[in-house]
Amino acid sequence: MYQALYRKYRPRLFSDVTGQEHITETLRRQISTDRLSHAYLFVGTRGTGKTTCAKILSRAVNCLNPEDGEPCNKCVSCVGIESGSILDVLEIDAASNNGVDNVRALRDEAVYSPASVNKRVYIIDEVHMLSTAAFNALLKILEEPPEHLMFILATTELHKVPATILSRCQRFSFRRLSQTSILSRLNQVAAGEALELSAEAAERLAVLADGSMRDGLSLLDQCATSEVIDLPKVLDTIGLAGQQDILRIADAAAQRDAASSLEILDALYNDGKDMAALLNDLASLFRDLLIFKLSADSPLLSGSFQRNELSLLSEKLTPERLFSYLEIVREAAFGLTRGGNVRVSVEMCLIRLCDERLSDDLSAILARVVKLETVRNCALNAECLMLNATPGAGGIHKIESPSTQKPTQDFVTDENVETKLSSDVACDSASDVGTDVGTDVGIDIVSDVDFDASEISNIAETPVEVEEPCDSPIDDKLSGDSGGVDFWQNILDALKDDVPVHSLLSDKTKIQAELNGKALTVYAGNPFIIQQIESKMFSDSIKDAAKKVLGCEILIHTAVPDRSKEENRRQKLESLRNLDFVNFED
Repeated sequence: MYQALYRKYRPRLFSDVTGQEHITETLRRQISTDRLSHAYLFVGTRGTGKTTCAKILSRAVNCLNPEDGEPCNKCVSCVGIESGSILDVLEIDAASNNGVDNVRALRDEAVYSPASVNKRVYIIDEVHMLSTAAFNALLKILEEPPEHLMFILATTELHKVPATILSRCQRFSFRRLSQTSILSRLNQVAAGEALELSAEAAERLAVLADGSMRDGLSLLDQCATSEVIDLPKVLDTIGLAGQQDILRIADAAAQRDAASSLEILDALYNDGKDMAALLNDLASLFRDLLIFKLSADSPLLSGSFQRNELSLLSEKLTPERLFSYLEIVREAAFGLTRGGNVRVSVEMCLIRLCDERLSDDLSAILARVVKLETVRNCALNAECLMLNATPGAGGIHKIESPSTQKPTQDFVTDENVETKLSSDVACDSASDVGTDVGTDVGIDIVSDVDFDASEISNIAETPVEVEEPCDSPIDDKLSGDSGGVDFWQNILDALKDDVPVHSLLSDKTKIQAELNGKALTVYAGNPFIIQQIESKMFSDSIKDAAKKVLGCEILIHTAVPDRSKEENRRQKLESLRNLDFVNFED
């Protein structure tokens, strides 16, 4: 009869156990020096060798010819224990024998001396499944057992074992096996079974094993339907999506292309790929991308994806978006366990990956806020590159960028912030911002962060000639420096029919204007308001209204107000208020 590979190749010696040398060496020394404990507790995840070490230990303590703490596996005791013919060594499944009556029967039998070996050994697997009453019944004999009795307990959930049991046992923690250890063992088993296992297929099986040797051998056994096992064979047999398919889905999500991601998912679903495994692979990719952005040479990467692939994809995603992606995928994977239409659940997950607005968790909101901050920084950098030339008293001069001036708090309110956050800006990089902001201001944005300050300085010092918008002169009463009161109020009155523009410009605490010759300068302390004024829709409306009032087309410029004059004026007014002989209304 055919025997599964994980049973056929189960280690029979401590030296054959892979990846648990810190435990096997300790047990061998205890056997060699005869310093054995009466109770052991083996703790670890599935497939790490707990039951295997328990079986080897049960043979080693009863072996007639032990060799350096190892069982000989040839004497009558070793052969009988291995075949199950010696009833003094008993393996019990606590999941199906978890009642207090089962433990009482075990306790009553344990007091009798073994019939054919030195020690009576009880191996209780999944001991955390015992009931509270069963644990209490086991306490007394576990604390003071007869000399011929030994307990070996094994569990995957240590937190469910009472502290009274833990204090009576020697605890050994089994590590999760590394991919290198599993890969080496898979190649050994494949060679023993005359199987041609490719390097890519072996690496994929080692990753899928997730630290469990038994899972890795079981997957190899499942794929061993032919003598040649390659990566496509593994993917088709297990029903997994390939790495390139996972990368294509992630790239579509990064570009917010929901249609492409759904097309890829449709092809994988029709091919019978496991949707739960697809989500797990996506989560693994996003985790690797997040770690890669923190440290490209980190040893914590899973190894499922090439570093050059991670490098290309990480440039398109921010850490905030990756956190949001991980949360969305985790929630979708958890939803698959609760039933429902699997395909619809995964499709909803991909759509939410492509559009953060459809997700209301904190990580998605954080990603949207970071996107808005990126757009704002790009806009400020764009204004650093823009030259605004206005004719003044001293000729042509440039207006400093908002980054070099200090807007006062009067121009920034909660209403402005809410208006900015509610705007839907679909760009994450300098290239996207260039299409939204650069078009309006008439410049090309090379980068959102990296630029040479010296180049900007050289450009800014180059004089720029201003083209006159019209040849007809402006009325004499509006020429020259103006206080900007009467004419600006007339322009606002002309804009009353245009509600959006009028509502934005009518607040005099946030917007001020000044007319110098044929140039109208609008001062605003909020970069968002400046961006709106510079947009084509707002600037055209202002020009039309100004033409009606002034009788001629004019140039429109935007700038951040210089608050030093205003502050001096306020200080003078405050000093006048302190004089008793001066009375005036604010």
